[in-house]
Amino acid sequence: MVYKTKYFCLLAAFLLFLGGCAHSRTDEQETAVSSQLTDQEAPAAVYTYSTADGKGKKIEKTKSQKKTKSKKKKSYKAPGFAGSAFHAELAQGDGNVLLDLSATKDGYVAIAAWSPARLKFQVTKGESTYTYDIASDGTPSVFPLQGGDGVYMFRVMENVVDSQYAQLYIAEAEVAISDEFQPFLRPSAYVNYTKDSQCVKKAAKLAKKAGNAVEVVSEVYDYICKTVDYDFPKAANVQSGYLPNPDETMETGMGICFDYASLAAAMLRSQGIPTRVIFGYVSPDNLYHAWNMFYTKETGWVTVGFKAQKEQWTRMDLTFAANGADSSFIGDGSNYQDAYMY
Repeated sequence: MVYKTKYFCLLAAFLLFLGGCAHSRTDEQETAVSSQLTDQEAPAAVYTYSTADGKGKKIEKTKSQKKTKSKKKKSYKAPGFAGSAFHAELAQGDGNVLLDLSATKDGYVAIAAWSPARLKFQVTKGESTYTYDIASDGTPSVFPLQGGDGVYMFRVMENVVDSQYAQLYIAEAEVAISDEFQPFLRPSAYVNYTKDSQCVKKAAKLAKKAGNAVEVVSEVYDYICKTVDYDFPKAANVQSGYLPNPDETMETGMGICFDYASLAAAMLRSQGIPTRVIFGYVSPDNLYHAWNMFYTKETGWVTVGFKAQKEQWTRMDLTFAANGADSSFIGDGSNYQDAYMY
């Protein structure tokens, strides 16, 4: 009983902590996002939980209540760094294309190609096809195998005229990934970082404050909310094919939704927490947007209106949270329509 009391007191304090995450905004910026409550005269935190017999209980806690001392908790220990790489010596192809399938068990494929024209790389599994821009100078790229186990078709397409492309190379492979989380634990073109990245080092420092994976997410979430502002001029001028640089986002403190999602994914993945970057649409304005989903076995954590259920993917939208949107705008998840995940 003492353990449960401590657990839910901790959860209450955590919810109060997340409530202060939003930044203030100008009148023009508030047309895009809703404002959150300020810290002035903040109401008591009210939340419920279910006991073993299924009866819900309500607890109220005000800021005036004193914190109780607790025993030193166990620190979160991140697993070893999960990287990704292009292995030219293991790649197949011809004089124009090198396709590296040596790490498909780790949930990714790597490609390098050469051409005087623009190139695209298609990854198809069943009815799902992802099309990526790739460099035409042989610079390697890494992409996730987000479709899981099964037969994949890989195509390199070369631009011939206007927006028309012709097939330059094709290969098929049977993929068996070691576990479903591998594609979302490693660097890729959309979540680009290394073991030496500044965002990885910062994530490691934040993780030292945490007792479990949920608390790591809390630390990363709070850090990004407090340090990164939405870059409206960049959003108005971003070009097709843009790829974020998580370290740059952290250094400048500015970014668009893709930058937020990529930075969060890089920081969490580097600490062994599976994290997806999702592209899709948010109602009621059918806004094309990017956000995250993370996976944790812990329960009871709430952020931007979404509760982390045991052994379930949980949605996390840092863009709206950092820029003042409240849970009524973000909703219960039904207003998010996933289109692509990376």
